[in-house]
Amino acid sequence: MNKTLLAEFTARDGAKEEVARLLLDYAKKVREEEGNLAFDIYTKATSPRAYWIFEMYQDEDAFQTHLKAPYGGPFNTALAPLIEEDASVLTFLDPVT
Repeated sequence: MNKTLLAEFTARDGAKEEVARLLLDYAKKVREEEGNLAFDIYTKATSPRAYWIFEMYQDEDAFQTHLKAPYGGPFNTALAPLIEEDASVLTFLDPVT
């Protein structure tokens, strides 16, 4: 079964462009992961500093491999001071069948 989630956070005032740059660079790496099926970045139309990232992995093993990628830690460290939340808020999703 696919592992699907939504990651949400809000860029601090003045940090939107830096957050976008970090995300786009990170997305290139994540999309190259063997088990990654989607890593789509969105901003909320009514609040452009609010980021929503839709992620989908082939299965739990692919998701765990993603979490262990060497570029994840540096990305999160660089992102942390640029967002309002303590960390990304993760919501795991299940398909309706």
